[in-house]
Amino acid sequence: MKNSKIFVYAALALSAFGMQSCLDYDTPGDEFNANQTIVPPVVSSGKADVIDYKKVISDEGVAEAIMALDDNIRTAQTGVYGIRGGKDGGAPVAHAYQFCYSLGPDNYVQYFCVPHYDFPYSNFTLRSTYDMCKGSIGGPGSGFSSAKLYIAPLLNTEKIDSVPELKAIFLTLFNYSAIENADLFGPMPYEEFKALRDKSPFKYNDVRTIYYGVKKNLDDAVACLKYYKDNRSEAYKQEVANVMYSYLTIVNDPYSKTWEDMEPWIRFANSLKLRMAIHMSGIEPETAKTWAEEAVRDGVITDVDNEVAIYPAFSGKDHPLVEITGWSDAVMGASFINLLENLDHPYMKYLFTKNSVGLAKSPQAVEGSSCPATTPANSVYVGMRDGVAPGEGQAAANNPYCGYSMLDKAYLAQTQAPLFLMKCSEVYFLLAEGALRGWNMGGTAKQFYEQGIRYASLESRSFTGNKYNQLVDEYLNVEAPKGIPYVDPQGLTPDMPSVTKIGVKWNEGDSPEVKLEKIITQKYIASFPYSYESWVDLRRVGYPKLFPILGVADSDGTIKAGDSKVQTKENIMRRIPWASDDPQTKADIEETGLPALGEGASDTQGQHLWWDNGASNF
Repeated sequence: MKNSKIFVYAALALSAFGMQSCLDYDTPGDEFNANQTIVPPVVSSGKADVIDYKKVISDEGVAEAIMALDDNIRTAQTGVYGIRGGKDGGAPVAHAYQFCYSLGPDNYVQYFCVPHYDFPYSNFTLRSTYDMCKGSIGGPGSGFSSAKLYIAPLLNTEKIDSVPELKAIFLTLFNYSAIENADLFGPMPYEEFKALRDKSPFKYNDVRTIYYGVKKNLDDAVACLKYYKDNRSEAYKQEVANVMYSYLTIVNDPYSKTWEDMEPWIRFANSLKLRMAIHMSGIEPETAKTWAEEAVRDGVITDVDNEVAIYPAFSGKDHPLVEITGWSDAVMGASFINLLENLDHPYMKYLFTKNSVGLAKSPQAVEGSSCPATTPANSVYVGMRDGVAPGEGQAAANNPYCGYSMLDKAYLAQTQAPLFLMKCSEVYFLLAEGALRGWNMGGTAKQFYEQGIRYASLESRSFTGNKYNQLVDEYLNVEAPKGIPYVDPQGLTPDMPSVTKIGVKWNEGDSPEVKLEKIITQKYIASFPYSYESWVDLRRVGYPKLFPILGVADSDGTIKAGDSKVQTKENIMRRIPWASDDPQTKADIEETGLPALGEGASDTQGQHLWWDNGASNF
């Protein structure tokens, strides 16, 4: 990373997102925390989640309302971009994206590893994957901070009630981000943030309340969007379509859609509902089944035409990982690469670089390491063990970890990889898990599983040189892993036998547990590089099987080393702590935050969330 700019971003984020009445985060080194936000002055505070979709609205009335709302809609678009690392009103960029993903959750799920510890211009040191580093640990909260800062004002503006479909869409996007945030941190003042409360004290809602509140909003939004098709005039629809073409280009191929109906947004809302149902299947299985079957009945995303993402083709910017990779701030995680190697995944044919420098066995190599004395440059695909102490600096000549495998940034840029909010492959894997649990998903687990794999590639759907599609048929028939061990070329971590014991090919004779492991393992690969949903799955069902994360001594003490050969539940970080230093925020956490986490709960990395009950998977 260009360290001078990461500090600038953090400073801007702090000034925008502190929620207490008096900020104390104005100097280098102060924390970037998801819990602090300043909401802009409230021009008018309405009922953000009340959608009067049967309201009689004239063609002139909707045109006048949209004109009056132009600035509010532009601002709300900023909030949508911010969910995936947007900055200054624009599309996602490297520094903001890095705070959301690359310094935290991307490493918790072992997609990537940060190869150097030093961020001098940002005034923090990241000692290892689970480090309780206040300079970065709250970064993932910036997505929802953007939603509440820029989307919530639109929801509370009186004029939005004259365009209820837009209110339904932006409320759904706000709730999408709220669920992400609840799954990262746990309880938050969800209802008060939605209503634009701007003064402490804030009352934290527990995760269950947030889920149920979002579900109610989604049902109302879907009802509104269904009503639109047969009850609004052509002139009305044209006014709405103009907004879609200008500000809501996050559905696939937006200019090909006439917006005679709202099918993409109906399917998006229902897919979010299905995602939530799967999350809570271990804690409230009957309710989860009801929600999931409702979502499927009303229609979820099952083709690429209805996917929702931020598309580089419209923003004019590459995926942020292109630049982050160029800074040598993210190398591939050892466990992820080893999983892909063992399953002979198509990505291993084209998506990553081999070691960019020659690597020598370290004088500090661990006993028993089988690494050779030297590993020539460009000879192996090798990831870095998450949790190992990183090196110093971003030059591979001085810090060998920066010479480990990375994304092929040229290919990633060429493919115009989208930043998905809802990818149809994810929905297929959600359906597969639902079917495996005996829910009525409209098909079999096998059908959904195989479709999920077919649509799993990270490339743009319009990219004609998609190599994944050329290799996927062969991949679907992989019956067993190769048994390739991981060997660190420097010998600084022990040799690791593969933890992957399953193949790819579906086998009806497998136990439900093995089938679930296959579904979640392929979902994990398909989600790459989006780590939030993968982290939810890792916590709730324990899949995919990964290497244990090292360096747990850098955590807050609630994460343990566990089994040395495979990651176990005590080695998985369960949530991001609030970890605030602000007196008022700390008081709010003590008064309502901790009780909302659960009886006897603590603001720690090892604290389980509501849906993460630690019970068996079936």
